[in-house]
Amino acid sequence: MTDRIWLKSYPPGVPADIDVNRYASAVDLMEESFQKFASRSAYSFMGKEMSYRQVDQLSQTFGVYLQGLGLARGDRVAVMMPNVMQYPVVVAGILRAGFVLVNVNPLYTARELEHQLKDSGAKAIVILENFAATLDKCIAATPVKHVVLCAMGDQLGLLKGSLVNYVVRNVKKMVPSYNLPGAVRFNAAIAKASSGTLKKVTIKPDDVAVLQYTGGTTGVSKGAVLLQRNLVANVLQADACFQPALVKIPAGEQMNEVCALPLYHIFAFTVGMMLSLRLGGKLILIANPRDFPGVLAELAKHKIHVFPAVNTLFNGLANHPDFTKVNWKSLVVSAGGGTAVQSAVAKLWYDKTGCPICEGYGLSETSPIATSNPVTVTEYSGSIGMPVPSTWLKLLDDDGNEVALGEPGEIAIKGPQVMAGYWQRPDETAKVMTADGYFKSGDIGVMDDKGYFRIVDRKKDMILVSGFNVFPTELEDVVSQMAGVMECACVGVPDAKTGEAVKLVIVRKDPDLTEEQVRAFCRENLTGYKQPKLVEFRTELPKTPVGKILRRELRDK
Repeated sequence: MTDRIWLKSYPPGVPADIDVNRYASAVDLMEESFQKFASRSAYSFMGKEMSYRQVDQLSQTFGVYLQGLGLARGDRVAVMMPNVMQYPVVVAGILRAGFVLVNVNPLYTARELEHQLKDSGAKAIVILENFAATLDKCIAATPVKHVVLCAMGDQLGLLKGSLVNYVVRNVKKMVPSYNLPGAVRFNAAIAKASSGTLKKVTIKPDDVAVLQYTGGTTGVSKGAVLLQRNLVANVLQADACFQPALVKIPAGEQMNEVCALPLYHIFAFTVGMMLSLRLGGKLILIANPRDFPGVLAELAKHKIHVFPAVNTLFNGLANHPDFTKVNWKSLVVSAGGGTAVQSAVAKLWYDKTGCPICEGYGLSETSPIATSNPVTVTEYSGSIGMPVPSTWLKLLDDDGNEVALGEPGEIAIKGPQVMAGYWQRPDETAKVMTADGYFKSGDIGVMDDKGYFRIVDRKKDMILVSGFNVFPTELEDVVSQMAGVMECACVGVPDAKTGEAVKLVIVRKDPDLTEEQVRAFCRENLTGYKQPKLVEFRTELPKTPVGKILRRELRDK
């Protein structure tokens, strides 16, 4: 689509395009903020604050430590942590030292972690001790040579940090025993490198910044290669889209943003950490978003301006009795993403906060924002909004031709935020990239005459659980390894809480196979959001004449 008909629907002040050459790298963007906002608070975690100056210094020191390990430029360093104070420090350190960040879900099982570490070729990993037992089970099969262990309380000061670590380890028993000889503690790594100087690395726009793993239609998790320029572009795009709302923050008042979504997820990474850095904001880190009373107790201590979340989080908080203990009057942006926001949730949130949920759309492959509703909206429309600045969308039929206005087609995205491809998988990259540089999303959408898009279906059989992609092929591959299973199939079914839930249908080889045995096997091999909510046994699965399982029939029943 050469003419961007959506531009006429942009709110005043949002540009058609961003300056993609504004920064050579995400590191340049970060370092500008470290200097510009040195005295401001950058992060707040469990009542402790860390300034931009401290993040600058600590990340440089951590970069010195990594460079001292003898890693080569461009080597991959995995980070497996929830939202703790060390996360942004470690990320900045990795990038500033010339390495590539590999974001890892801390809830992964040993099987999932092993795949990602092998696939990315990560030489080092920074991991919260709570998850070290998982690494212990698979590290021997991976290229990882260096382990840095973090603890919850590392950056909370001696007294509070010791207390937090004691409670986590001994009272809540959240650190299963592990054996990782040679692992170095985060604080010890910082102490060791504190007298060194970071070797300056020239980082270019086309250098790889992040490997962001996403499921694949083949069931194998693939690394979306996000370049420095992809991250920079998406942060500037988010900034441009948010501006009409951000100007409502009184002059001289620092923007406070809530980060309850996990930072290893690209939505929180870009719209949380990177955007807050760019704007000189304070990011309020929430380690466990499922603890609604804890989240609300923390938020009650702050003035809140920006809140990115998924439907389940908006819904859970708004329905909690403690919701009114938080002062929502300063809220200017509620950014919804990851999965569709439901109309009832959008209405409830608006009624209770006066700030509408502005829904956007994107994927790991697009850093992630591709479209967004204007932040000036006042009512829920059910649309994913319009392409963000410097972005083109078109809708394609099965032959790759553009469909007529108002007709459904596969959403294809072109812009400076679109990934370079999948890590070492040219075949998979070729399947999703068109000759003219568009990324095919797998989602079916329609566009109206104002340039607003709406998702109507999904081309692939992916299941979206609370904003996380679950690929049936992976689950079927895992479950079919059980001795008592003849064959199996899995589909997504509607779920009021998570949007969709996983339904697993099994044909037994062993008639005595029980649901509990299946669930135990899934717990061992699949992270929480991938586990089936429903398990059903049948005598046969519906198939095409060729023998392909008809997932749609399982869904319809």
